[in-house]
Amino acid sequence: MKRISKPVFFIVAILIICFAVTALVGVKYYEGDMEKTVIKGLGDIRWGIDIRGGVEATFKPAEDIDATDEQLDSAKSIIETRMVSNGITDYEIYSDYGSDRIIVRFPWKEDDTNFDPVAAVDELAATAKLTFRNPSGEVVMDGSAVSSARAGIDQSTGSVGQYLVLLELNSEGAKTFADITSQYLGQQISIYMDETMLSSPTVQSVISDGSAQISGNFDAESATKLANQINGGALPFSLEAASYSGISPTLGSNSLTAMGYAAIIAFILIAIFMIIRYRVPGFVAVIALVGQMALAIAAITRYFGAFNSFTMTLPGIAGLILSVGMGVDANIITAERIKEEFRSGKTLDSAIEKGTKNSLTAIIDGNMTIVIVSVILLLVFGPSNILSWIFGESTTGTIYAFGYTLLMGVISNFIMGVWLSRVMLKSIVGVKCLRKKWLFGGEGK
Repeated sequence: MKRISKPVFFIVAILIICFAVTALVGVKYYEGDMEKTVIKGLGDIRWGIDIRGGVEATFKPAEDIDATDEQLDSAKSIIETRMVSNGITDYEIYSDYGSDRIIVRFPWKEDDTNFDPVAAVDELAATAKLTFRNPSGEVVMDGSAVSSARAGIDQSTGSVGQYLVLLELNSEGAKTFADITSQYLGQQISIYMDETMLSSPTVQSVISDGSAQISGNFDAESATKLANQINGGALPFSLEAASYSGISPTLGSNSLTAMGYAAIIAFILIAIFMIIRYRVPGFVAVIALVGQMALAIAAITRYFGAFNSFTMTLPGIAGLILSVGMGVDANIITAERIKEEFRSGKTLDSAIEKGTKNSLTAIIDGNMTIVIVSVILLLVFGPSNILSWIFGESTTGTIYAFGYTLLMGVISNFIMGVWLSRVMLKSIVGVKCLRKKWLFGGEGK
């Protein structure tokens, strides 16, 4: 076996512990009386309606304007875009065309202590701002230049049947857009709703007649959604909250604390079992398990900029628990394979080499099936997907939460429970006082 340097175990273990601490408690500092958050921790997670409760609000066009169905859909799309951009994945949103109302249910913010529904709906009700920006991020045109946007089908040769978004600009907008497309020919012009980028098409020709089209990998739903969002930036009305109220959580107020204590007790019992049963490999597995849980939580709290923050619901917690079980299982498989190699007469180094190698296929097979299921859940049951019209936003969002945490947990298992646990195991075996077969699951010295 090609050994790994002995200090590597201690370096990796210390890094995992430090990462786990920052992922769980976060990193914060004070400027005077103001608390500044550098890294969000477990306490900064936005909990779902089922765990912490939330707000139910009914929006209507201001000044009692009679909105068309298309305008109402655009307003609904704006609210949905704002919630998703804020990491709110546990929500329900419906349109009542008969009374020009939009009904929304969403959870409280993670740092909300006043539980004031008026303050909670203000951001969602504010008039949306649509902007077109050049490659440098500068605004070159706003939504007032757009007369209308709609989904259409490309009829040009070689592209028949492809969905696209058709834009109609007003007279002033047509002049502005002609200058923009001339100046940035061959470059990207991004379309933003507030600070959320909706699309980033490349200018392929100078457009001077006020009629433009956005092409890409659109289907009927995604093209319609983008058209609604663009239309929303040119709505002739703002939204106001017709009514609002707080929603009580499905669980009691102490349930989250009880779950936290249960998780700590369960982890301690698992750690004791792993160390007693498998000794050194069990101890390494416990460190890897700490890292796996921390990495999964970090993917939920936006510890890493590449991941959006996430609303944690009960199904999301279930996905996290299941992934932890997969992590424990992976380390048990490895430890048992090492014990089997000892029973066949292998030396310490050879048993660890063969055991870690022979267990890899079984671990990958088991985890890949979970990955496939998780990806399907994310693609099919995510908010505003092709099956939303069947299951509804509430159901699809809930299943999405389960798929997301399950996938993040399994990926964390591959990094911590499969890769780094092997690195630590092959490093710690070089420590002279630990080079005894019985410490690694064998018999004798």
